[in-house]
Amino acid sequence: MSKTSNIMRLALLQLKGSKDKVANVQNAVTKIEAAVKEHKPRLITLPECFNAPYGTKYFREYSETIPDGYTSQQLSNLARKHQVYIVGGTIPELGENDAIYNTCTVWSPTGDLVAKHRKMHLFDIDVKGGIRFKESETLSAGNDFTIINVDGHKIGIGICYDIRFEEMARLYRNAGCEMIIYPAAFNMTTGPLHWELLQRSRANDNQLFVVTTSPARDTSAEYVAYGHSMVVNPWAKVQQSASEGEEIVVADIDFSEVEQVRQQIPVFGQRRLDLYATERKAK
Repeated sequence: MSKTSNIMRLALLQLKGSKDKVANVQNAVTKIEAAVKEHKPRLITLPECFNAPYGTKYFREYSETIPDGYTSQQLSNLARKHQVYIVGGTIPELGENDAIYNTCTVWSPTGDLVAKHRKMHLFDIDVKGGIRFKESETLSAGNDFTIINVDGHKIGIGICYDIRFEEMARLYRNAGCEMIIYPAAFNMTTGPLHWELLQRSRANDNQLFVVTTSPARDTSAEYVAYGHSMVVNPWAKVQQSASEGEEIVVADIDFSEVEQVRQQIPVFGQRRLDLYATERKAK
């Protein structure tokens, strides 16, 4: 597929959630409708776990099958109605053998499910005096890399904790990706420390755009998200950023910047592959 345009408008929807799944999804519907009307984006991204509270005790209760579940059907209808791509944040997915996954769905302008990415690296941390969280208590890990093609541009998909693993991002770069999108819900311990740092690091390492979409911060929630949804360009400069509350962030992505950076600082071709390499393992 040829690249039909080097400019792509994104809309990042930083949404506040609750324990009411239908209300959460309808909030996303309302914000998608507003983004389309006001900004006419080509691609819309949603936050991690946008239809449910983020917590191990909630994942199974709020889980759905894909693509026939309630949330999937709503996103499919919206993508088709407005002829846009929707990177549908994540939802708890009820998968094979009763396993639960933290899953990102991607919907085409025809309303078709074009990709499904299951979080590869589960969020298991224990920061003394900060936060303890063990996704593996409830969730199973995904095993597949996910690349979508939007108007001739390859975009990799990761989810939150995946961003800490440079090897994953490197494999997307090796495959020709010009952008990686990470729906993510960093918290008030790791957010101030690493949120922007990790995005700029992945962008700099791989000379591509990095896009993150977070839930809005709700200090009354059991898990308090950091917010600050962000677009980082291939120079590792923050192009757009949200604050803490509900917000629509709009960014015009100029993919020609990717090639400019890669030509001017040609590290990809300068790697000593006779000494080291990052390669995908055969399954």
